[in-house]
Parts: sequence; structure tokens; C-alpha cells
Amino acid sequence: MMDGPRSDVGRWGGNPWQPPTTPSPEPEPEPEPERRSRRGGRSFWARCCGCCSCRNETDADWGPEPHGDRGSGRGRGSSSGGRRPDSRGSDSRRPGSRASGVNAAGDGTIREGMLVVTGVDLLSSRSDQNRREHHTDEFEYDELILRRGQPFDMVLHLSRPYESSDHVALELLIGNSPEVGKGTHVIIPVGKGGSGGWKAQVTKASGQNLDLRVHTSPNAIIGKFQFTVRTRSEAGEFLLPFDPHNEIYILFNPWCPEDIVYVEHEDWRQEYVLNESGRIYYGTEAQIGERTWNYGQFDHGVLDACLYILDRRGMPYGGRGDPVSVSRVISAMVNSLDDNGVLIGNWSGDYSRGTNPSAWVGSVEILLSYLRTGYSVPYGQCWVFAGVTTTVLRCLGLATRTVTNFNSAHDTDTSLTMDIYFDENMKPLEHLNHDSVWNFHVWNDCWMKRPDLPSGFGGWQVVDATPQETSSGIFCCGPCSVESIKNGLVYMKYDTPFIFAEVNSDKVYWQRQDDGSFKIVYVEEKAIGTLIITKAIGSNMRDDVTHIYKHPEGSEAERKAVETAAAHGSKPNVYSTRDSAEDVAMQVEAQDAVMGQDLTVCVVLTNRSSSRRTVKLHLYLSVTFYTGVTGSVFKESKKEVVLAPGASDRVSMPVAYKEYRPHLVDQGSMLLNVSGHVKENGQVLAKQHTFRLRTPDLSLTLLGAAVVGQECEVQIVFKNPLPITLTNVVFRLEGSGLQRPKILNVGDIGGNETVTLHQKFVPVRPGPRQLIASLDSPQLSQVHGVIQVDVAPAPGSGGFFSDAGGDSHSGETIPMASRGGA
Repeated sequence: MMDGPRSDVGRWGGNPWQPPTTPSPEPEPEPEPERRSRRGGRSFWARCCGCCSCRNETDADWGPEPHGDRGSGRGRGSSSGGRRPDSRGSDSRRPGSRASGVNAAGDGTIREGMLVVTGVDLLSSRSDQNRREHHTDEFEYDELILRRGQPFDMVLHLSRPYESSDHVALELLIGNSPEVGKGTHVIIPVGKGGSGGWKAQVTKASGQNLDLRVHTSPNAIIGKFQFTVRTRSEAGEFLLPFDPHNEIYILFNPWCPEDIVYVEHEDWRQEYVLNESGRIYYGTEAQIGERTWNYGQFDHGVLDACLYILDRRGMPYGGRGDPVSVSRVISAMVNSLDDNGVLIGNWSGDYSRGTNPSAWVGSVEILLSYLRTGYSVPYGQCWVFAGVTTTVLRCLGLATRTVTNFNSAHDTDTSLTMDIYFDENMKPLEHLNHDSVWNFHVWNDCWMKRPDLPSGFGGWQVVDATPQETSSGIFCCGPCSVESIKNGLVYMKYDTPFIFAEVNSDKVYWQRQDDGSFKIVYVEEKAIGTLIITKAIGSNMRDDVTHIYKHPEGSEAERKAVETAAAHGSKPNVYSTRDSAEDVAMQVEAQDAVMGQDLTVCVVLTNRSSSRRTVKLHLYLSVTFYTGVTGSVFKESKKEVVLAPGASDRVSMPVAYKEYRPHLVDQGSMLLNVSGHVKENGQVLAKQHTFRLRTPDLSLTLLGAAVVGQECEVQIVFKNPLPITLTNVVFRLEGSGLQRPKILNVGDIGGNETVTLHQKFVPVRPGPRQLIASLDSPQLSQVHGVIQVDVAPAPGSGGFFSDAGGDSHSGETIPMASRGGA
């Protein structure tokens, strides 16, 4: 491991985590919706929004969840979960109790001739037309789940035939004190035009059944609504009691052209809204690693967890129809800073009190733990924050993708440049080097119009839940228009300066002069944001999206964007002091290095002048976290190289496994710093090159056919690449529609030993599925494997779902099926 403590542990993982202010409820087998808020101090909205800072503690939008049966396993109520303690009791404006109907006199008497609603069929099953047409049939829920701006059907069962003189109105309510003006109380008169796109029409009246076609507003609040029906006839008025089975979820709708989250292309919607798994990329530009991530946005309990996140932040219900506000809240709440959000960030290398971020294989286990306990989950790093954010936003209906930026800058002083300071002898001045360049950084793009910005800035918006710098005093970032990033328009909200610097700033090398001043001696214009990629639509290939974030490197448009952005930074005249000659070119090469094996790094020098050049070269090698935080140098080399005109030469430095093993940190990354000086013309050479040691994959094999509701088996094979014993080895297994998150403790695995595990699972949903596994131990992490499982429908099921299987197991001890030597 690294020598000495990490320099920025206070800014990252060292922030003390304070538990919620009220006791956590006991975990239950199924996600439990009813929660208490554990927020302290002023709310996010009071701190970030002037119009919200005057809100009284009795804000009408803040309300308790609908009462329901605890532990029923139906996943109800969490759209109002996480409420703060409220002594006011139930709202007197709500309809009556669930026990009986309400008449005009309020005494519960049902008079002869009244139009009584004896039952409601919301056609909410996964196989019904409503769920299929709204693309919500994959949700493992029995409640009606709708996408706003799109009609749906229902049937009212009445005590007598419907007559033309009868008046029927549907009502949807959310929050503790619903108000029509805030959109939290929606009244839809049947047969009459509603307001804001809400309306209901009779499609068929047959006997005592009334078939309705209901249209929802494309601007509706998202969340879980209570539903009731009010009737009025000559005999009096009737109000249907609330029934938890009739609660309705409403989500954003990328299929609706009137919704500002509308996505035009169907293949985009299939990938960025409906795909339950994806690829996340890591490593370095030259050595790209990839891992499969189980987003699991349709798993049972995940939707409740997503709505619970909004409640824990205290987001007013009236603002939940705005995807700009919702995505900004999610970026704040996926990290635990400020208000005890979902994940605790930890970059220290010590994960003994939680889960190594590299060990997670998906979002489901994390979100269900947060919903079940109310406590922040340890631990996450950027790809975990981004994976969970993709799950939450896709679940709520926003087209979202996970994006990796290689050589991602972290600008701490708003200069919009990465500044590296050296002394007179080109030795780094670490006490001045506050900016850092991450090997990679993972964030999210989500698709929406931006009515709060000028025309032309809709489309992809960056949302970054990794807590790096504060925005308006809160650890959140975005949504930020990718178009504004591309053109250096850093004055556009939100957080454009920081994100621009991550992808398109220059790395500026400053050398201290004899008089104490600093001078730019080298500028790397292609060192930051060198490659930006995401999973391709419809395949597991990589999609290079660098061009949507930045103009071609070196082009006039790209230089203009950088210098326009820098002019708005803290060092607007940075380019005016640039002065350097560049006769000698330098390139760093690193072979494909494997964990546990020796390696060699090389520097290639080329003399592009017509005269001889003498280069004094200094190479020093250290381990590094992927965030750019480095350990002490454990190997260095000094060489003097004489180059004939037009000639090239190679300087090599071999590194043995026994030399780097004691210093290894997370991700197995190393940083080669190269500096040099050309004797003849004073040219300064400087280069930082990061590379990683590859880890092995897990091999997964399906043993037999997979059928919904029937047990099948998977074999997992792993060979330890190290000559040392791996201790306390833990496997994780997860796959939406296949296996709820499962933890397998397997003990120790000897040096160069091969082990085989067998695990049984019961698929619950048909179609192509991804089963994902990981391995973690103190000696080795970042080991993953995935297999596609094509699940056949259960015989006679009509192609739908099973309630069997899929149980979550935690901490199970698994014997090895077999062990083999090297």
C-alpha cells in the first residue's frame, strides 16, 4: 500500500459521516416504504433557491406517505416516504377513511339512488394493455405505473347503471396537503375538458360498469398518487375511500412529444430508458477496462427507493414535474454529503467498514439497502455514483447514459486550466499542485429540453453525483448542457466551468524563476478529456462521444472555446506568458502490464531539428489512485541522451513485480513522471503517463436452459494470478430478472490457485438477461465476469412473469466445488 496518509482524505472519504437523527427501522424482507426523515438544518431548497428559502416548516407540499399495510411486499408508499415528523395528523381536506364511503352529509350513510362506486379496475397488471402501452410492464410491481402525457384505461364498478345526469370526477392526490394550484390535487371531471391536459371520457357504459379513457398532463408531477372517485347525483354525493391497491405511479415520458424529456428515436429509448444493464468503462485511454453494471431499474423496490430519495431531500412536490430540478436533486442525493444521501464516498483505500467500490456489480443492492434502513451505504467512487444515478433517472423516466471521460481534470481554483508547478530544477512543488487529473471519471448524460436556458441548449445534459466541489453550497453538479461545454460558454447554468475544465482544459507547466516568479514552460493542449465514451446503442461496443463535448483538438473552434472559457476563469491572461521551443518530441510507451508480472516502461525521444540535441532525462515511477493522488516514488532513472539530427532513441526502465507489489493501491494504477532539459536550446520536456495493471476476469458458464420459475445453475471459475494467498474472498452475484443481489463468502484462495463455484437461481422474467459477478479481497479487487442468459417464458404463462425465486441472500458462506493448482 501507499506510504503515509492520503493528502486529500478530508475532502473525500474522510468526511465524518453522521447517522440519521432518528433510529433506523429494522430491515425487513421486502423494501419497506414507510420512513422518517433524518434531515437536519435548512433544506436543499432553502439553501439553493431564493423562492424556497422563505418556506415555512409547515410547507403544504411536505407530507406523510399514504397509510398502508407494512410489510405487504407490494412496495407501496415510498413516494411520500421519508417524511419529517409531523404532529398535525391527517389532512382534513383529504377524502374520508378507507373504511366507508362518504356522502354529502358526511355521516357515511349510503342513500338509495346514490351513484356508489363499488370497485375500481385500473387494469394495472403487468400483462394488461396499460402497462404495455406505457412501457412499464417490466416493473416488478402490481400497481398501475404510468408515463405522463399518455392516456390509459380504467373500469369503474357502480351500484347501478350510469345515467347522463350523473356527475363523476376522478381525483389524484400527492403530499400531505394537496392543492389544485400546485398540481398536487388533480380533479378530472368525466366527460368534460380538464385543465393542463388532464381529461377523462366515457368509452363504454354497460350495465353497472363504466369504462373510461383518462388522459394525463405531459407536465404532471412524478410520484405515487392516491386515487379516488367522487360522484354526484340527485340522491347525494359519494366519495370512494382510498385503497392502497389503487395508488398510481406517474413517471416522466420520453415517448410523449409534449413532455420536455421527449426522445425522438426509439432505439435511444430502448437503450437509455429500458435497458436494465450496461457497460461502464475505466482504466486509461490506452488501456480501457470495461465492466457490466446491473442498473435494475425495474426490480421490485427500486422505484420506491428512487421516490424516497426525493423525499429525503425534502423536495417540494410542486417541483417534481421539472426534470431539471429532479435531476439536480438526484445529483445531490446519490452522494451522502450534506443530507445523508445514498452512498458514502471513500477514496482512502480502507474499506474495512463497508464494501470496496470495485466489488459492487449493480445498483439494486445499494438502493434497497438505503430504502430499507435509511442509512447511507458504504462505499462508492465515481463509477458507483454514476451507475446508481443511471438507475434512478431511468427508473423515473429520463433517458440516461453512463459516460467515462479519460484524463479528467479536477480544477480547484476556477482557472479552467490544470496548473502544475515546478522549481528551478523541474522538481514538482507538491504544496502548490492542488489541481489533479483523474485517470478517468464517470458521470451521466440525461436528455431533456432546457426551457430555463436560451434556445439550442437542450439535448444531453451532464449530471455528476460524485462529490468533488460544491455548487451553491451543495455537493451536486448539473444538469449542464453539453452544447455549452462544447463551446466554452461557462456562464450557462449549472456548473459549466467545472465540467468544461474536466474535458477541455489545457495542462500548463509552470517553472519557478530565479526571482521567485513563475513562467509557463510547456503547455499540453491534448492532455485533458482525451477520450469520452459510453456504451453503444443496441450492443456492447464502445461509442466515442468526444465530438459532442468538444471540437476537434487543435482546430480553430476548439482553441476559441478553450480561450473563451479561460477568459471567464480566475486567470484570464494565462496564455499571454507562454514561451517555449519544441525541437525534441517525447512519447511514453507502456506494454500491456498484467497484475503479478514484471513490466517495462519506455520513453521515445525524437529530434526534429537539423542539429544535434542533448537531453537530460529523469524518469520516476509511483503508484497512484485513479483520482490522481500519488504515492511516493519507488523507482527512478536518470539518463543523458544524445540525438543526431532527425534521429530517435528509446529509454527503457524495467520494473519487477517484487518492486511494485508493496506499493500497490486500488485499481493497480501507476504514474510515470518524465521531465527533461535540452542542453542546446533550453527546451523543457515534461510528461505524465498513467497505466494500469490488468486483472483477470471471472468465467461464468450456464449449466442448462433458463426458464421463468424454474431453477437453473451457473458455474463461476477464477484463477488467482498472484503468487500470494487471497484472504477473506467475497463474491457478489446479481442480475435483473434472474437473481436478487447475493453475497458469497468463500474464505481464502491460495497463490495461483483455481477455484470453481456453483450457484442456483430462479429467473422471474423472460428475455435476454445479464448475470453479473465480482470478486473482492484485500489483496485483489476489480475482478468481474458476466454472462448473457436467455430466459424462456414458463410453459403456459403467455410470456409474462413469475413471483418465484430471486431472493436476496447476504453473507452466505459457500464451499468451493473444486480447487486446482496453477
